[in-house]
Amino acid sequence: MNAGKIPALICPAGSLPALKAAVDCGADAVYAGFRNDTNARNFAGLNFDDKTLAAGVDYAHRHGREILLAINTYPQPGRESAWQKAVDTAADFGADALILADVGLMAYARERYPDLHLHLSVQGSATNYEAINFCQRAFGIRRAVLPRVLTMAQVENLIAHTTVEVEVFGFGSLCVMNEGRCWLSSYATGESPNSAGACSPAKFVRWEKRPARLDETPGEHLDARLNGVLIDTFPPQRSAGYPVLCKGRFAVRNETYYALEEPTSLNVLAVLPQIIHIGVAALKIEGRQRSPAYVAQVTKVMRAALDSALDAVRRGVAYRVDALWQSELARVAEGQQVTLGAYNRPWR
Repeated sequence: MNAGKIPALICPAGSLPALKAAVDCGADAVYAGFRNDTNARNFAGLNFDDKTLAAGVDYAHRHGREILLAINTYPQPGRESAWQKAVDTAADFGADALILADVGLMAYARERYPDLHLHLSVQGSATNYEAINFCQRAFGIRRAVLPRVLTMAQVENLIAHTTVEVEVFGFGSLCVMNEGRCWLSSYATGESPNSAGACSPAKFVRWEKRPARLDETPGEHLDARLNGVLIDTFPPQRSAGYPVLCKGRFAVRNETYYALEEPTSLNVLAVLPQIIHIGVAALKIEGRQRSPAYVAQVTKVMRAALDSALDAVRRGVAYRVDALWQSELARVAEGQQVTLGAYNRPWR
């Protein structure tokens, strides 16, 4: 157990500038992916080729930080070699760990590179210690990234029953709570983030401007569609979010609302002392599809908050969330809303 130790701060990078921003602002490790469908954030214009990966690994290592490569989609039949090549390339370029979801790929990586650290991806959907301990026995995983479905008590119980390091999400967009198994994107577009590498791929997104209907606020409205499916409509002056099916507004029994999940961001600032106390080894920031400015802002805040929380725990004094931290994170939160998500279930 890691109790009483500060969790490593794991920050996202969808580009070399974002990677450098994370390192410069206090990340302990940066996670990234290749510019292909081995990566569950395979958005056009993002991610790393050989040249930028080499530069990123060099920059991180010169500053004493780690690079974690996410090869976290599931290999498609007949194309297994593409995923194996991604493992080979990551090892050749000096990645400190691989983040994997597919058990076949874990077996390949362990056999070919027995000294390379393997992390079980959140896409692996491991929500109990039996699953994590199996992956440790079979594939030698060193760390598991937990899906965002467990209460704090459940995370604590899991940590107590495994020697595998546990990583949890600390800030960023939430999932529909079915990570690694969600079919919503493939239902609408035919492409799944678990295979093609992107939820709601940009090539299926359409923005359509139109005049207001009689029952709407006057002015020009913006409709967001995913492969023809109307996800949401935005009145004048309202910020438009990216059209992801699980966060759309739909008509259900004559009411229109966020039927599956509201657009909001996870924010664990208030419970950092508990996260430290139960022995979480790493705290992950979501957002490889976000800008370097987002990465810098969130990394700075979480670095300051983690350091403050650990200091409070060690000195036995009350930890206080700085109002400036909250306002800084609210500015980049999805829908400008934040939640503790499954960590806090007052109805239980």
